[in-house]
Amino acid sequence: MEIRAIRTEADYLAALQEVSALIDLDPHAESPEGERLDVLGTLVQAYEARHYPIDPPDPIEAIKFRMDQSGLGVKDLVPFIGPLNRVYEVLSYKRSLSLSMIRRLSEGLRIPAEVLIRESDAIEA
Repeated sequence: MEIRAIRTEADYLAALQEVSALIDLDPHAESPEGERLDVLGTLVQAYEARHYPIDPPDPIEAIKFRMDQSGLGVKDLVPFIGPLNRVYEVLSYKRSLSLSMIRRLSEGLRIPAEVLIRESDAIEA
Protein backbone atom coordinates (compact mmCIF):
# COMPACT_ATOMS: atom_id res chain seq x y z
CA MET A 1 0.00 0.00 0.00
CA GLU A 2 2.05 2.91 -1.28
CA ILE A 3 0.52 6.24 -0.31
CA ARG A 4 2.22 9.57 -0.86
CA ALA A 5 1.74 12.90 0.85
CA ILE A 6 -0.67 15.35 -0.80
CA ARG A 7 1.43 18.39 -1.64
CA THR A 8 -0.13 19.86 -4.77
CA GLU A 9 -3.58 20.47 -6.19
CA ALA A 10 -2.94 17.67 -8.69
CA ASP A 11 -2.08 15.28 -5.82
CA TYR A 12 -5.26 16.40 -4.05
CA LEU A 13 -7.50 15.80 -7.07
CA ALA A 14 -5.95 12.39 -7.66
CA ALA A 15 -6.51 11.46 -4.01
CA LEU A 16 -10.14 12.60 -4.23
CA GLN A 17 -10.68 10.39 -7.27
CA GLU A 18 -9.21 7.42 -5.48
CA VAL A 19 -11.25 8.10 -2.34
CA SER A 20 -14.39 8.27 -4.46
CA ALA A 21 -13.59 4.97 -6.16
CA LEU A 22 -12.87 3.32 -2.80
CA ILE A 23 -16.12 4.60 -1.31
CA ASP A 24 -18.01 3.09 -4.24
CA LEU A 25 -16.49 -0.28 -3.30
CA ASP A 26 -17.89 0.08 0.24
CA PRO A 27 -14.90 -1.71 1.80
CA HIS A 28 -14.79 -3.17 5.30
CA ALA A 29 -12.56 -1.23 7.69
CA GLU A 30 -10.22 -4.19 8.16
CA SER A 31 -9.73 -4.83 4.44
CA PRO A 32 -6.76 -3.40 2.52
CA GLU A 33 -9.18 -1.11 0.63
CA GLY A 34 -10.71 0.04 3.91
CA GLU A 35 -7.28 0.79 5.34
CA ARG A 36 -6.33 2.70 2.20
CA LEU A 37 -9.56 4.71 2.34
CA ASP A 38 -8.93 5.58 5.98
CA VAL A 39 -5.39 6.79 5.32
CA LEU A 40 -6.30 8.71 2.17
CA GLY A 41 -9.26 10.28 3.94
CA THR A 42 -6.97 11.53 6.69
CA LEU A 43 -4.52 12.97 4.16
CA VAL A 44 -7.33 14.68 2.22
CA GLN A 45 -8.74 16.20 5.42
CA ALA A 46 -5.32 17.53 6.41
CA TYR A 47 -4.77 19.05 2.95
CA GLU A 48 -8.23 20.66 2.98
CA ALA A 49 -7.75 22.08 6.48
CA ARG A 50 -4.50 23.67 5.35
CA HIS A 51 -5.55 24.92 1.93
CA TYR A 52 -9.32 25.41 2.22
CA PRO A 53 -9.97 26.46 5.81
CA ILE A 54 -13.58 27.15 6.72
CA ASP A 55 -14.19 30.09 8.98
CA PRO A 56 -16.60 29.50 11.84
CA PRO A 57 -20.07 30.86 11.15
CA ASP A 58 -21.33 34.20 12.37
CA PRO A 59 -22.95 33.63 15.81
CA ILE A 60 -26.29 35.14 14.84
CA GLU A 61 -26.39 33.18 11.59
CA ALA A 62 -25.63 30.03 13.60
CA ILE A 63 -28.60 30.77 15.88
CA LYS A 64 -30.86 31.41 12.89
CA PHE A 65 -29.67 28.20 11.25
CA ARG A 66 -30.41 26.21 14.42
CA MET A 67 -33.83 27.85 14.65
CA ASP A 68 -34.60 26.84 11.08
CA GLN A 69 -33.20 23.35 11.60
CA SER A 70 -35.26 22.81 14.76
CA GLY A 71 -38.42 24.57 13.60
CA LEU A 72 -38.11 27.23 16.30
CA GLY A 73 -39.67 30.67 16.22
CA VAL A 74 -38.45 33.91 17.74
CA LYS A 75 -40.53 33.31 20.88
CA ASP A 76 -38.71 30.04 21.45
CA LEU A 77 -35.49 31.99 22.08
CA VAL A 78 -36.90 33.90 25.07
CA PRO A 79 -35.62 31.32 27.62
CA PHE A 80 -32.12 31.64 26.16
CA ILE A 81 -31.85 35.34 25.37
CA GLY A 82 -34.45 37.10 27.48
CA PRO A 83 -37.50 39.23 26.71
CA LEU A 84 -38.84 39.20 23.17
CA ASN A 85 -37.58 42.72 22.40
CA ARG A 86 -34.06 41.59 23.36
CA VAL A 87 -34.36 38.54 21.10
CA TYR A 88 -35.25 40.82 18.19
CA GLU A 89 -32.33 43.13 19.03
CA VAL A 90 -29.90 40.19 19.03
CA LEU A 91 -31.27 38.70 15.80
CA SER A 92 -31.05 42.10 14.07
CA TYR A 93 -27.44 42.63 15.23
CA LYS A 94 -28.39 45.58 17.47
CA ARG A 95 -27.28 43.84 20.65
CA SER A 96 -24.35 41.53 21.31
CA LEU A 97 -24.73 38.21 23.06
CA SER A 98 -23.88 38.30 26.75
CA LEU A 99 -21.95 35.53 28.47
CA SER A 100 -25.10 34.21 30.14
CA MET A 101 -26.94 34.17 26.79
CA ILE A 102 -24.03 32.28 25.23
CA ARG A 103 -24.12 29.69 28.01
CA ARG A 104 -27.88 29.16 27.73
CA LEU A 105 -27.83 29.03 23.91
CA SER A 106 -24.91 26.63 23.88
CA GLU A 107 -26.53 24.27 26.37
CA GLY A 108 -30.11 24.59 25.18
CA LEU A 109 -29.66 24.72 21.42
CA ARG A 110 -26.42 22.72 21.27
CA ILE A 111 -24.53 25.46 19.45
CA PRO A 112 -20.81 25.27 20.29
CA ALA A 113 -19.75 28.10 22.60
CA GLU A 114 -16.73 28.69 20.34
CA VAL A 115 -19.15 29.77 17.60
CA LEU A 116 -21.23 31.99 19.87
CA ILE A 117 -18.31 33.87 21.45
CA ARG A 118 -17.11 35.18 18.10
CA GLU A 119 -17.91 38.80 17.42
CA SER A 120 -20.68 39.07 14.84
CA ASP A 121 -19.51 40.51 11.53
CA ALA A 122 -22.40 42.99 11.41
CA ILE A 123 -21.76 44.29 14.95
CA GLU A 124 -18.07 44.90 14.25
CA ALA A 125 -18.92 47.40 11.48
